[in-house]
Amino acid sequence: MAKKDTYLRTWLHDTWEIGIHEFRSIFKDGGVMLIFFVAGLVYPLLYNVIYQNGILEDTPIAVVDNAACSESRRYIREMDATREVRVAYRCMDMAEAERLMQERKINGIVLFPGDFGEKLAHMETATLSVYCDMSSFLYYKNALMAVNHVMLHEIGQIQIERYAAAGFTDIEAAQLVQAVPYEENNPYNNAFSYSFFLLSAILFVIIQQTLFYGMSLLAGTMREQNRSFASLPDRMHGHGVGRIVLGRGGAYWLLYMGIGMYIAYIVPAIFGLPQRGDFFDILLLLLFFVTDCVFFSMTWSTLITKRETVFVLFLFMSPICLFLTGTSWPTVAFPGFWKVFSWLFPTTFGCQAFINMSAAGGDLATAHDQMIALTLQTVIYFVLSMAAVSLENWVLRNKERIREEGARRIEARFGVDLTEANERDLRIIRGE
Repeated sequence: MAKKDTYLRTWLHDTWEIGIHEFRSIFKDGGVMLIFFVAGLVYPLLYNVIYQNGILEDTPIAVVDNAACSESRRYIREMDATREVRVAYRCMDMAEAERLMQERKINGIVLFPGDFGEKLAHMETATLSVYCDMSSFLYYKNALMAVNHVMLHEIGQIQIERYAAAGFTDIEAAQLVQAVPYEENNPYNNAFSYSFFLLSAILFVIIQQTLFYGMSLLAGTMREQNRSFASLPDRMHGHGVGRIVLGRGGAYWLLYMGIGMYIAYIVPAIFGLPQRGDFFDILLLLLFFVTDCVFFSMTWSTLITKRETVFVLFLFMSPICLFLTGTSWPTVAFPGFWKVFSWLFPTTFGCQAFINMSAAGGDLATAHDQMIALTLQTVIYFVLSMAAVSLENWVLRNKERIREEGARRIEARFGVDLTEANERDLRIIRGE
């Protein structure tokens, strides 16, 4: 019993010492501090400031009315009355409208063909054309929504007029057009705000990415200096891997639980983002998500050998992680490869769970599948991080033997004694 007690105390003491050492390494590295405390704390504010006006109103468009009939004029007035667009120009032809588009004075064109009123009068299907500026998704959304809303209203009015002409009363005609009355209701994003559905995902992506980049930056720096977090003191030999993983991971976990609570609670409150979830439900989600991110970062940071590699990954992986959350494109439409690839990242499940809770007002039951996935990821990445540390530790302890074995193989293959190789032999070996 005494031996077990001594072992446990030693284990906990070593884990604590490793965690304290990791804290010191973090606060001694200016680059890591920049990522954790500038990127981690400022980026959420920066993104919210950029996307604060998530609703685009009165998008300027031009109208080309070749029909010049009462129906087209009514349609134009109703479009101009919508929140989404503003009829800024009435053009004589498409050439004039295209020139305005090229000059960036408008972001959309609506064309009424010459037979628009005539077809309606003959009870035929009339068409109109919409041309959108695709330099921004919001221009396209606004123009299309305004035209569609007015079109649905006009279709109802035309049907009522035709039923009235056939002898039905106004009440009967209205009941025939809308047999089942309905009311449009968008409970989670009434104003179709771009920031509401985007920023909830970005906030959790920031947690994962800054943690990974900071940890990888520190790991790359240590390897450039011929040091490694996987090297174990002799007194830990044989049973020190768990202490390394949990000690280092505990330092990042404590740090990022604070940053995570700032991102999940304080930033949305500052900018008025939806906070419909229960405080303790989101806190539990953070516990799972941050733990998953720690072991995820520890596993993949073992592949980082150069400090500058982190900055290449920063530019390359962040947009991919955001896209794979399913915020901008539904996951059911993902190709098979990308759906499986998205399972590598904690944000794939963490962002979905956070949106379900914070934006949609759900509880843990609505995020059940995501919580299970985060738990499985945590277990897998914990095992992988243990294996990575063990492997690197073994390589470090056997570096000289591996180097000597490699030298013997080169000598046997090329017939050269590396201990006495001249410059010409070395050039041959290097392929020069």
